[in-house]
Amino acid sequence: MAPKVSTAATRAALLAAAREEFAAYGVAGARVDRIAERAGVNKERIYGHFGNKEKLFDAVITEALDDLTAQIALPGGDPADYVAKRADYYQAHPELVRLLMWEALNYRGQELLPGQESRVERCARKAASLAVARGEEPSAETARMLFVLTGLALFPAMMPQLARIILGEDADDHEAMRDHIAGFVAAALTQPSR
Repeated sequence: MAPKVSTAATRAALLAAAREEFAAYGVAGARVDRIAERAGVNKERIYGHFGNKEKLFDAVITEALDDLTAQIALPGGDPADYVAKRADYYQAHPELVRLLMWEALNYRGQELLPGQESRVERCARKAASLAVARGEEPSAETARMLFVLTGLALFPAMMPQLARIILGEDADDHEAMRDHIAGFVAAALTQPSR
């Protein structure tokens, strides 16, 4: 008789396999049979644990973002350092970048997706941290600043082909790009706001 695998172990194996599959193929292109095979389980386990492929994708994104949040502190203390750390994280975790891009493509134009309330709350805490550090009240302007800071950190990992076109051989110098972005942020935040 084969040893029983725990529910938690099955769930973890499915999430790991799905992360690879979704990063490679997106929501539409991912196949539950490949995820199940990679996880070493019957594909019915996917439906039993997550309900459907879209909910599995949402669980994968949530887990990936939870890891990012656990590793990088709120931006308030030093926004330039925050952006640099996020740029390093995205460089080291290209699958998260691909997952976010697939999510944007798959759910383009839709309102807030089911289950994203926790992401909204997480981002509100980040924006509040940034506002407090700047001696401001949280506002739409602070939220826009957080959005731009996140975009600056993401951009090099999202557009490596554009970096190669513009920078040539220097495109592979992640540290120089990260430092340039952090310096840009530091200089921009010392300018009076309009």
